[in-house]
Amino acid sequence: MSKPLIAVTMGDPAGVGPEVCLQLLANESVREIATPVIFGDARLLARCARQTGLPAPKRIISEIEWAEACTSIDEPAVLDLFGFNAEDFTPGVVSARTGAAGYRYVEKSIEAALAKQVAAVATAPLNKEALHAAGIMYPGHTEMFAEKMQAERSCMTFFSEEMICSLVTVHIGYQDVVPALTTRRILDVIELTDTAVRRVKGRAPRIAVCGLNPHAGEHGLFGRGEEENIIAPAIAAARANGLTIEGPLPPDTAFIAAKRRNVDAYICMYHDQALIPLKALAFDTAVNTTLGLPVPRTSVDHGTACDIAWQGKANGRSLVEAVLLAAKMAS
Repeated sequence: MSKPLIAVTMGDPAGVGPEVCLQLLANESVREIATPVIFGDARLLARCARQTGLPAPKRIISEIEWAEACTSIDEPAVLDLFGFNAEDFTPGVVSARTGAAGYRYVEKSIEAALAKQVAAVATAPLNKEALHAAGIMYPGHTEMFAEKMQAERSCMTFFSEEMICSLVTVHIGYQDVVPALTTRRILDVIELTDTAVRRVKGRAPRIAVCGLNPHAGEHGLFGRGEEENIIAPAIAAARANGLTIEGPLPPDTAFIAAKRRNVDAYICMYHDQALIPLKALAFDTAVNTTLGLPVPRTSVDHGTACDIAWQGKANGRSLVEAVLLAAKMAS
């Protein structure tokens, strides 16, 4: 069986994206399972390789060559989306130019995915400040992919050996969380998660849904009945459809070790409810995915880390795990 071709976006040039992409290209374990192609800038990667001491890319493909090359490539490569001046910028300093470049790599990867030139997409980190400076106002990758791939419903989910978490709301302020919670939205996230985890684990998952308020509202003592009126009906509907599900659980005890042993996936109401326990347990190995898309999309679970960018300090494990999961989902 041929290995799936995975588009890997290079991320913001000023961050650790170029460095972890170079590590990925040199990773033998990845080559056995997938063929990654970095959607980025070959000259910039060559400069990063010189500065960090990492191996430079061996196979470079131009945009003109890509349509034909993508049907036969069987080794890690770089799709050279030339257009960013690789010598005239400062690593570690984000700008409108780096934001625009990172966004272009994503756009090209989505085009390739929709054209079925690649089996999946894995993304290195973008910087929201740089994106906004360039006039690109998406909150993050998830929203970009959902809009451009015209997903009817989607959600952000994190996979790791320690835990799997799906988010009902993502990059919004806390005051906006409650208005964004609806029974329909929660049920969508539950169903998307159930389908994805079944595919990865090969069996029906056990799903736990977190409450919103302390102690899951403690029967109406805290909050304004969100657990009873919004969350519980979604759980009941999922259970009626045959899913193995429980909740709403008190968030402060939902993630303890004894509980995690009996839960395959968590549904979390807001960003930090999921990301704090996840990053405490699996910071270097967790993989961010966007469920509900026509093509698998995964990502690292870390940011651009400009404070250590281009210094040979970045840990590329999360990108490796992202590509491996993308290959598994594509298969």
